[in-house]
Amino acid sequence: MSQAGSRARIESLLNIAGVRIGGDASTDIRVHDPRLYSRILAHGSLGLGEGYMDGWWDAGDLDGFLFKLLDAHLDERVGTFEDAWLFLKARLVNLQHGRRAYVIGERHYDLGNDLFQAMLGKHLVYSCGYWDAATDLNTAQEAKLDLIFRKLGLAPGMRVLDIGCGWGEALKLAAERHGVSAVGVTVSQEQADYARELCRGLPVEIRLADYRALDERFDRVFSVGMFEHVGVRNYRTYFEVARRCTAEDGLFLLHTIGSNVSSNHTDPWISKYIFPNSMIPSAEQIANHVEGIFVTEDWHNFGADYDRTLMAWRANFDAAWPRLASKYGERFRRMWHFYLAASAAVFRARRDQLWQLVLSPNGVPGGYRAPR
Repeated sequence: MSQAGSRARIESLLNIAGVRIGGDASTDIRVHDPRLYSRILAHGSLGLGEGYMDGWWDAGDLDGFLFKLLDAHLDERVGTFEDAWLFLKARLVNLQHGRRAYVIGERHYDLGNDLFQAMLGKHLVYSCGYWDAATDLNTAQEAKLDLIFRKLGLAPGMRVLDIGCGWGEALKLAAERHGVSAVGVTVSQEQADYARELCRGLPVEIRLADYRALDERFDRVFSVGMFEHVGVRNYRTYFEVARRCTAEDGLFLLHTIGSNVSSNHTDPWISKYIFPNSMIPSAEQIANHVEGIFVTEDWHNFGADYDRTLMAWRANFDAAWPRLASKYGERFRRMWHFYLAASAAVFRARRDQLWQLVLSPNGVPGGYRAPR
């Protein structure tokens, strides 16, 4: 297709979303390199994201622009080889097993603690905050952790497991505020080192290990923002591991992003630049793999809160950029902006959700009463 034909095709798609090329609205797109049109038609979201990283286009309101595209479902009108390849690859290869299970730690979570400390705020918690009564990011993250602890009914003397413990903040607060002892596992060396220092002096053990190595009992188990890296081929194993680690009268809480539709892979741009080998589960996929292993006591959705969380992360990132710039560079800044903006747009369009499930091995006698 000619450059003029490619532009006309992109213009017709953008018109559906109420977006103009070179328009005056903050959500309109300014194209600096006309090669962008054919790049998008050939590579979809990968071409759009890489074009932004390369400075081929801008929008005054980046997340607003991407929200309009997603809200109009334009992504469903541009099929690409990259998306088909990811689908086929996920069918043929277990992308989250063995050595591949550590790729996400090495390529994302090991980027640098300075980056994540700057972005995530006082609490180094890389998951959705709970904004029900919160007015700022730090309060929202404290509220989220408190919600998890209340749902699990943490009490002094309990032994707790955190599958995918990140930088250890949840375990630190659980030990300090609820008198529990705990074990956390992560596949990121940077996270493990940081968490060990953070929890020094507390009855908390941090292990650099894959979740499949776990085989011991705990009174309570939780997993926050890790399930997105498990992969559908491993869901049954994941829940079997969680079950064998949960005491007969215990509880398991799963905190995960969820998709409205089932897939076996993530977006091509996200897979290449942000979260390799990741995928977002659907409700059907979770329910099918939980069946016969756990009783579902509660399923809580507060996905709209992720939009606000991501915008707070972006504000923190921008404020810290002057001291991060020399290490990470301009192309990284644009990549990170696109990541945060696209993620916020997905939740704003309600295409993805944030779920907390409370699961029990045998059903809570008399029923489970879910805090909110």
